[in-house]
Amino acid sequence: MSPANYHIGVISPEQFIAEHTFAYIIKGEMHLYDGSKSYVLKSGECGLARKNRLVRFKKEKENGELEKVFVFFDEPFLRAFQEKHQPVVTKFKPGETTVRLPKNNLLPNFIQSLLPYYDHGKISEAFADVKREELLIILLQAQPGLAGLFFDYGIPEKINIEEFMNRNYQFNVHTSRFAYLTGRSLSAFKRDFKQIFNETPNRWLVQRRLQEAYFLIDKKNKKPSEIYLELGFETLPHFSYAFKKRFGIAPTELTEQKKKMPKKLPV
Repeated sequence: MSPANYHIGVISPEQFIAEHTFAYIIKGEMHLYDGSKSYVLKSGECGLARKNRLVRFKKEKENGELEKVFVFFDEPFLRAFQEKHQPVVTKFKPGETTVRLPKNNLLPNFIQSLLPYYDHGKISEAFADVKREELLIILLQAQPGLAGLFFDYGIPEKINIEEFMNRNYQFNVHTSRFAYLTGRSLSAFKRDFKQIFNETPNRWLVQRRLQEAYFLIDKKNKKPSEIYLELGFETLPHFSYAFKKRFGIAPTELTEQKKKMPKKLPV
């Protein structure tokens, strides 16, 4: 089997999980970070990323290859499934972004059954719905409690902005996403944000990211090229320009200064 990405649904370029997402790693590893906790899925392992969460993906190849399967469960599909199968729904406890799924003998066979339906990395919509239904039945038979996660159609509740933003400032998503995830309209988010931080969200985000960047370069000896993406900057030139404007020195110059500083001898 050649290296490929098999998915049912569209992978968003944003670091925002819009729909519950099943991930199965055939070959390689996938590292996920949600602002407070890291997760690792290795070959033969699978997990469920919960919707309305922020997450960063990092992929590692195995012998130069990476194969994974993503299946997305959107709300219209889930509502149709619920009406058809009438699963028992109990409240699913709030918790981690990624729900690790135990090994299930049916899942490897299901993954293999997907491959013949793909043509140039895509699967027809008719087959996609049939295979999604099959997968959801497998998951619910193994863990009936997941029904409380899949069939909860509520929106995020109003939460503490200060705590949320200090945990998630490095994610490069639109302000409207932050507003939604904190349970507010965009206008209410901007108003509450101003009251707490005495600054606009966009300006605060840039300054907070730059402060962290300075700390990582100055105290942790990180290279600018290693951190700019992780801190929410889209390009290295943009990061360098903003850094120099804020601190009066380019990040590469700060790195060079650190190299020239004499090392402290042990006492």
